Amino acid sequence: MKPYKIPESVLVVIHTADLQVLLIERADKPGFWQSVTGSLDAVDEPLLQTAARELFEETGIVADGEHIVLRDWHLSNIYTIYPVWRHRYAPGVTENTEHVFSVEVPRDIAITLSPREHLNHAWLPHLEAADKCFSSSNAEAILQLPAQLSAI
Repeated sequence: MKPYKIPESVLVVIHTADLQVLLIERADKPGFWQSVTGSLDAVDEPLLQTAARELFEETGIVADGEHIVLRDWHLSNIYTIYPVWRHRYAPGVTENTEHVFSVEVPRDIAITLSPREHLNHAWLPHLEAADKCFSSSNAEAILQLPAQLSAI
């Protein structure tokens, strides 16, 4: 039996300098678009490591810390896990804590999707990307992107 998912995850908003945002379409729920997301593999896995791993697994992008740098927003969202995905968690677990990161990449960066996880990807202006997200916390993070970048 597969172990239960840890109810702690990362959200990584991938964007260009001019606020084009990369969204990916879930394979298990066609029509559901999102940024990179993923749960910790172990309760003691550092959040930055989780973000880098999920970024690579879902898009093929390597956060090398020099040219491609993950930025921890030090922002967490607690949300109710959608009923369709609750079976992945231990019985009684209904909420997940999501930690927000972003990463700026060149627009022409190669994207390699994991076919078992995602069907398509699209670059959209940040307001359109926020509108297309099925997750409200993901949409809110994308809407906060300009303010987060101006704070650097």
